Amino acid sequence: MNPYQSDDFDDESWLLQEGLEPLGDEHFMRQALQLARTASEQDEVPVGAIVVLGNKIIAGAYNQREQLADPTAHAEMIAITQAASYLNSWRLLDCTLYVTLEPCPMCAGAILQSRIPRVVFGAVDPKAGAVVSLYQILSDSRLNHRCEILGNVLAPECGRVLTEFFDRKRKLGKK
Repeated sequence: MNPYQSDDFDDESWLLQEGLEPLGDEHFMRQALQLARTASEQDEVPVGAIVVLGNKIIAGAYNQREQLADPTAHAEMIAITQAASYLNSWRLLDCTLYVTLEPCPMCAGAILQSRIPRVVFGAVDPKAGAVVSLYQILSDSRLNHRCEILGNVLAPECGRVLTEFFDRKRKLGKK
């Protein structure tokens, strides 16, 4: 079993049926937001990510750095690992990654390495963002792979989940 696989995803009822009309980016971002809320409930930084192939969610995760004591356990990294396992391939061609916060440099590197062609994110991350904020890794012409990028999808909702989480932490005097 994948060490990053959450018990929350053992039941495949959360997968969307294939053959439906294409669902929009906001629909899938709302699914990622649900995962971000789950992270918050578990005292993890509330970032959620899903990987979609066609109309089907093939992976979904949230940050689990605290739970797993793993600095690489970002939502994107876990979702990419799950999707690769699901497809039995490291190449996530024809997939879209939806994530509630602009990916960091580590996650942007994993996105490129997995050949995900499209990334949709919610809130920008002015302190660690590697897609449009601090770096533009996913569109860097010096690299051998680039992604289509769509940002600011449900940005107010995605940002609010993070703001509420960190406000709560500050009130409790925690980092």
